[in-house]
Amino acid sequence: MALSDTEVQKQIQHMMAFIEQEAREKADEIQAKAEEEFNIEKSRLVQQEKIKILGYYEKKEKQIELQRKIQHSNMLNQSRLTILKERENLIRNIMEDARSKLGVATKDQEKYKALLQGLITQGLFQLLEKTVIVRCRQADLKLIKDVIGEAVKAYKSASKKDIVVNVDIKEFLGSEISGGVELVTPSGNIKISNTLESRLESLYRQMLPEIRTALFGANEGRRFTD
Repeated sequence: MALSDTEVQKQIQHMMAFIEQEAREKADEIQAKAEEEFNIEKSRLVQQEKIKILGYYEKKEKQIELQRKIQHSNMLNQSRLTILKERENLIRNIMEDARSKLGVATKDQEKYKALLQGLITQGLFQLLEKTVIVRCRQADLKLIKDVIGEAVKAYKSASKKDIVVNVDIKEFLGSEISGGVELVTPSGNIKISNTLESRLESLYRQMLPEIRTALFGANEGRRFTD
């Protein structure tokens, strides 16, 4: 039995409604899936950017910490250098003060004569030459002439060697020298400086570790002493 137009129309409408419903459901499913994928991708991107930002600031933090350590180390080294410089200045000032008082040693003529004799004798042993010239301050010329014989005698007695010692009466030690003598060979190639200044400088070099310890205490970082 053939369907009437009305029934055909109803079936068509029913099919269209079904198709439309299917289409809506499919569209909703696609949209839901798209939103889910979007949210997943968004979360991934957010997490990725978060990791990049954290990495950036972590790197910056490490750089700042490194710069802080370098700055601290530089400041510490600068402080140490300043302290060392001040210590050396103090020691040098002590040395200069001692040098300025060297002239006191020449005030007592008898003691100074004995000192000059000892300095000459020591210089002769240091040179071990057959002929030696002794040079002194012009103010000490008489004293040198007084002690030169005993100095030569002491040298000959100890060394069993002959020697000729002349006092230089043309060239004298400079006014900056507080006392003592210089001994030179006739050629001038070898010279022994036994002035009060040179003796003080030699003593200063030898006693420097003890001076530092006395002034600043023992250096715990040093394994050996000079």
